[in-house]
Amino acid sequence: MLFPRSSGILLHPTSFPSRFGIGDLGPQAYQFIDFLADSNQQFWQILPLGPTGYGNSPYASYSALAGNPLLISPEQLHNQGLLTDEDFANLPEFPVGTIDYEQVVQTKRRLLRQACDRFKVNASTAEQEQFHRFCETRASWLEDYALFMSLHRTFGDASWHTWEPDIAKAEPEAVEKWRQKLSDEIYFRKFLQFEFCRQWTELKHYANNRYIQIIGDIPIYVAHNSADVWAHREIFALDEETGEPALMAGVPPDYFSETGQLWGNPIYNWEQLEKDNFKWWVERFRATFEYVDIVRIDHFRGFEAYWEVKQGETTAINGRWVKAPGEEFFQVLKEELGNLPIIAEDLGLITKEVLELRDRFEFPGMKILQFAFGGGPDNPYLPFNVDRNSVIYTGTHDNNTTVGWFNQIPDYEKENVLRYLGCFSPEGIHWDLIRLAFSSVANLAIIPVQDLLGLDSEGQMNRPSIAEGNWGWRYRPGVLTDQLCDRLKNLTYTYGRDPIRS
Repeated sequence: MLFPRSSGILLHPTSFPSRFGIGDLGPQAYQFIDFLADSNQQFWQILPLGPTGYGNSPYASYSALAGNPLLISPEQLHNQGLLTDEDFANLPEFPVGTIDYEQVVQTKRRLLRQACDRFKVNASTAEQEQFHRFCETRASWLEDYALFMSLHRTFGDASWHTWEPDIAKAEPEAVEKWRQKLSDEIYFRKFLQFEFCRQWTELKHYANNRYIQIIGDIPIYVAHNSADVWAHREIFALDEETGEPALMAGVPPDYFSETGQLWGNPIYNWEQLEKDNFKWWVERFRATFEYVDIVRIDHFRGFEAYWEVKQGETTAINGRWVKAPGEEFFQVLKEELGNLPIIAEDLGLITKEVLELRDRFEFPGMKILQFAFGGGPDNPYLPFNVDRNSVIYTGTHDNNTTVGWFNQIPDYEKENVLRYLGCFSPEGIHWDLIRLAFSSVANLAIIPVQDLLGLDSEGQMNRPSIAEGNWGWRYRPGVLTDQLCDRLKNLTYTYGRDPIRS
């Protein structure tokens, strides 16, 4: 796809301010969309929306298709009559600029169960019909997911491969037995998905009506401890006896880590997927496009060739590259879904074969300005080397903030930055790089909201290769000011990224 010359902001919904300790789909989400529209942005980029597990990473979800219940807004439930003022009494004092996940889960679980109990008893006939229709239309993944999460709680949040053998292997008789035994919990899990879908759909409609498109995110891999792997063992490389990953995903040593990144996700059984005409993947994309307008594929290079590491390794050093059927898959996806509004995350060790796969389907790639100044004039991330069919960023969720990055890079790299810019502006290095991104020839420029706010390293969302302490940053109420809006709007106009005024 080819973007118009445009711009947008990168911000995950968990980063909104909220009285419930974590950003959600309530009033602050709508205010953020208003900020985007008022500053003449056209895109809002988010991270994956799935329910998070260990480490709270949106890239390690319990489901490739479900939504994160923690994003459900209690205030919206209150507006529906499913929660009362009394339910909000004695809320704990949450941290303002970060997320205490343990405290949030405990508080929200109570509120969501109260809302579910009231819905079950008080919902109108029309609302019950909407719920049942939702369950029917998404039964292909919802049934497995709701049972999986109910079992996960029943077995003390232990990974599925440690459950009782018959249900760990999803044997039909065991599945039916547990469905009946856990029917109340299963209803609750389905209700959460129903509410997430309703709230997200309303928010997306609001964004689209204000001419804001949403860029979603598909991680190439799914977590081992997920409904997808439990219910579809045949399409993953698992140890037949233990159910653990026989081959694990990761990347070799790179910019972020000297020992590579060993993610631990099971590698796909691409041979089986190809036999099924990539059905699981097609349905994954089809469902994702119901929630977002455009999809960024995380670790796109894994569709051309992927790094596999045998079970038992503790780092990603001892792995190998294996060819993947990316061309065949994207051809099938195009035949099934038509136009593919996809962005390829083509960062890291990229070969000409990866670029050829990207370009064959005209997917825009990604360019990161923080990577531009460590070499010479041939650096592909320098603005004059960037293709028009690209998305340019100051940094992503995996990078430090621009201020934090500049404070930590070596002197020679700072000199390269200064030499390229000519001089630093009094507005700060973050506005220098934002201006550089907007002035580039790349069709789309995306700026993390942390860089708009000029935050130092405390605003970094994720530190790759560090498993804990990530994904907790939130912005404080009132920081998206009219002054900031005007500055962003003027910059958007100056560099021709506002189609209405340009």
